[in-house]
Amino acid sequence: MLRAIIKYLQTLLFVLFCFSNLLAQQLVVKGKIINKANGVSLSFANVRVKGTMLGTSANSLGSFQIKLKPGTYSLIASYIGYKSDTVKIKLSNNKVINFNLIRISIKLPEVTVQPGVNPAVKIIKKAIVSKHKRDSLLNSYTFEAYTKGIIKTTKDFNVSNSSVGISIGRDTSKLKVTGIIENESRGYFKKPNYYKDEIIARRQTVNTPSTINVVTGGRLIQNFYNDDLRFFNNPIPGPIADNALNYYYYLVEDTLYQDKLKVYQLYFAPLDASDPGFYGRIYIADSIFALMKVDVNLNDAANPGRIFNRIHIFQQFLPYKNNIYMPIDYRVSIEGNYLGLAKFGFGLNSILYDYKINPEIYDDFFDMAIVTVLPDADSRDSLYWKNTQTLPYTKQELEAYKRIDSLARKPKSFGDKFSFLSSRVNLNENVSFTGPLSLYSFNKVEGHRINLGFYTKDLFNRRLDTKTLAAYGFSDKKIKYKLYAKYLLGNYRTSSVDINVFNKVKVLFGSSDNYNRLTSTILSLFSKYDFRDYFYRKGFEINIASEVLPFLKLNLGFSNKTDKSAVNNSDFSFFYKSRNYRPNRQIYETKINAFNFGFRLDFRKYIENGYTRRRISDGSYAVAAGGITVSDKNILKSDLNFTKFNLNIYGFLRTFKSASLSFDINGVYSNGTVPLQRLYALPGNIRGSGKSYSFRTLRFGEVYGDQVATIFINHNFNDELFKILKIPVLKDAQLRLNTYINVAWLNISNNSKPLLSTGFKTFKHPFVEAGFSIGHILFPITFEFTWKLNYRGANNFVFGINTFAL
Repeated sequence: MLRAIIKYLQTLLFVLFCFSNLLAQQLVVKGKIINKANGVSLSFANVRVKGTMLGTSANSLGSFQIKLKPGTYSLIASYIGYKSDTVKIKLSNNKVINFNLIRISIKLPEVTVQPGVNPAVKIIKKAIVSKHKRDSLLNSYTFEAYTKGIIKTTKDFNVSNSSVGISIGRDTSKLKVTGIIENESRGYFKKPNYYKDEIIARRQTVNTPSTINVVTGGRLIQNFYNDDLRFFNNPIPGPIADNALNYYYYLVEDTLYQDKLKVYQLYFAPLDASDPGFYGRIYIADSIFALMKVDVNLNDAANPGRIFNRIHIFQQFLPYKNNIYMPIDYRVSIEGNYLGLAKFGFGLNSILYDYKINPEIYDDFFDMAIVTVLPDADSRDSLYWKNTQTLPYTKQELEAYKRIDSLARKPKSFGDKFSFLSSRVNLNENVSFTGPLSLYSFNKVEGHRINLGFYTKDLFNRRLDTKTLAAYGFSDKKIKYKLYAKYLLGNYRTSSVDINVFNKVKVLFGSSDNYNRLTSTILSLFSKYDFRDYFYRKGFEINIASEVLPFLKLNLGFSNKTDKSAVNNSDFSFFYKSRNYRPNRQIYETKINAFNFGFRLDFRKYIENGYTRRRISDGSYAVAAGGITVSDKNILKSDLNFTKFNLNIYGFLRTFKSASLSFDINGVYSNGTVPLQRLYALPGNIRGSGKSYSFRTLRFGEVYGDQVATIFINHNFNDELFKILKIPVLKDAQLRLNTYINVAWLNISNNSKPLLSTGFKTFKHPFVEAGFSIGHILFPITFEFTWKLNYRGANNFVFGINTFAL
């Protein structure tokens, strides 16, 4: 009897298990949507489930798929200009259903067009009114989204967590799919401007890191119901923006029907071809004047550097609760060719579904994380993806997944990873060593120098980074080294402990030095000009930092540093043998033991990317950071007593159209005796060059002090002034005009002056310089023209070249 009961319970549990699996299982309905008359695929046609908020869109080949639980459903396929088709199905297994839509033919009565009256203008005015009515009804919403991004290049590429390697193909090479990202997300919106996305699941080809797979349907989508859209940093009015009739011209091209609903097909384009904007077609429903579909391109003025051959945007809308039209998809297709050297393409396809209109969402739900990757998003298996809503793969996409996976499994030799033009050589994703470009350097103190380095990163679940560096100067005959380790703590690695032990050569006023080591090496070897001064420093430092609040980071550290002067030990140069290098400036030799306290205040939103938080500079912002350094003879056994305060505030403001203003404000105040090597030098420049946020008319290390205030203000007009003034040629040349003004006040305290062995300058009243630069978006170089406005003498006018290469 007992055995029979046990057997019965086992059978019952098995049946319940199977039944629960059946209920949880998502079945696939897929097929094609075509024109019944000629069999042509209807790209991006819509499929929705009657009586629900579920639906999807077909791909460019007219193929669709929708995933549903077992049950009975009515599927409706629709397309503007066609009669919708409804199919009722009882779903117990996967099904293939093809929709054959019938085009609606209409006979239009003769229309008398009155002189000076454009019927399209009347339609747009009513569409703008309808938009405002929609906005008044829509207070909040949530939705589900699936996004697929396709990268196309001529050759396969590889991506690590921090770099991308792409081979350049010939201009005639054919594009192929070389990267795919996919994610499923949930989006939230509440008036006035609260947004948040959660990535539920994501996957990508193995040559693409998950850290860049944060492009969600909710975050990237441009809703054409909005007034101002933004592409490539250009604010562009939408086709039904409040000021659209002052920006675009419109023509009624056709009148179509979707079932019994009359739909107007309008063509539009900017009134002035020099203004960045859209051109193409929009579809507006009669009587309710709702925007139903957008099929447009960006014009040349909105095409940065005109490197893109085509930028196509497609979006559709369907009515939901209270007849509120919401976007159901968003598709972007881009193809380009950079200077005829590198062809590329990018496609983004998002579908949005399962809307909930005006749900109650509390304000505190929207925190500083605008995108959060859920903890198990990267561990979703194939069974999960089988049951979630996606877009059908094309044949090319399926082949790309197989090909890229095959290439990733193929063993890579050392030669595959080595390049003579790399500064590092990667052994794998976590380990690298010094590359050929960084092996050698030269300066007047060390002479010929060999640099060796061994680096690890993202060890122990992306928490530990280390550096082991060694160098030898053949002229000063000294070995230098640096041992550094940093360990990250917290779910999002927002706290850290790092230790640094060193015996090295330091650049005097290095914190104000914006040039790279290669620049000084080349200038020394070929023109016998070394603009830097150097000194020796050895010791150690320990630092602890933590993000105690989402917008506040604090740090505490201790350092022990012993500084010694250096002298010129080499007079080598390929040319100018008769010249001598400028004598190396001598420092105040001392040992400093100091405590360091710091903070960083940053209210920018961020992306929680599973492992880290990445700040987003979207719109205007300001960031403040500062610190205190305390050196004490009695308590810390330091050679000097001083307390040094520093503050830095930088930010960005949008001014008009694509123009923007950026600023950088610095303050340094010291109380006590500060040695030369710890003074703050105004960031200057070398002859013939310039760096952003620096004084172009001052030389590197020319002016320094322990009581300093600097203000750098840049206003980037881009090409807006040329367009406003309608200057021929220039208004269409896409030149970038930037203006700047730099101000400094500087003093050296009486306590610090006795430690200086040479003369010095001070600016008791503000030093001011101003200038402008001209460049082009295609080339990473600008030409700068700068004038001193006071303290005139040497370098009253300076011409310089600003480029990242220096």
